Amino acid sequence: MQASLFIAGRSVEVLCGISLIIQTIEFLRLREPLSARGVWTYAIWRDDLAHASKFTQRSFAFLSRDKLWLAHLILRLLASVVLLAYGGSLPLVAFLFLGTVVILIRWRGAFNGGSDFMTIVVLSGLLIAQLFSWFGDEELGWRASLIYIAIHSASSYFISGGVKLLNEDWRSGKALPLFLDGGVYGPLAPTSLYWRQPVAIICSWSFILWECLAPLAFLDAAIALFYCSVAGVFHILVFWYFGLNRFVFAWISTYPAIIYLAGQLN
Repeated sequence: MQASLFIAGRSVEVLCGISLIIQTIEFLRLREPLSARGVWTYAIWRDDLAHASKFTQRSFAFLSRDKLWLAHLILRLLASVVLLAYGGSLPLVAFLFLGTVVILIRWRGAFNGGSDFMTIVVLSGLLIAQLFSWFGDEELGWRASLIYIAIHSASSYFISGGVKLLNEDWRSGKALPLFLDGGVYGPLAPTSLYWRQPVAIICSWSFILWECLAPLAFLDAAIALFYCSVAGVFHILVFWYFGLNRFVFAWISTYPAIIYLAGQLN
């Protein structure tokens, strides 16, 4: 396997492992609300599975028991550490993928929105790599995996920018201060610069243009590296202002794939 392919694939595994560790620790801290005594007990949300088969309903009732839920999270944490330290295998990645799907169903499809989607994308990519490796073509598997992850990651930025571009509140700068007003450090002070329309417009259009230009990252590996560096700073700022810590590593774990694909296309 090519060195660049190995480095990119291994980097995705390491960063995904870190992301999953952070997520699992959060779920461990939410054990009480998810327990039989909590506000998110299975007895409350089981009606969401009324359309499912009896087997599915019984399976989730079983998996939602306090001790089994805790055991699942501990195993998920250990599996994430193994992924980080030693890399993936088909049983390991399949467990992490299926366990994540179970968790998302437990939270009615999403716990933290986009970061859940990107976590599934990365785990799907790693599962593709392991399946191909299982059948004897490791290099093709990792190529397919990284291409899959890179396209999903770049398109997520592009679509996000496109939605903002079509939204008048974002184009006029009205949306940004309203979002910041409800952030971790909100409400904004009446004298905040973000309430000034010229500042809000400049910041808003910076986000819009940067996200819409995501496909240009594939023009060259150096451009991809620069774009991903800016993206990383962006997600750290989102974490700082909105507390969305999951977004940082959920997206950063896709950057090696973007940089790899940009290098291969050129």
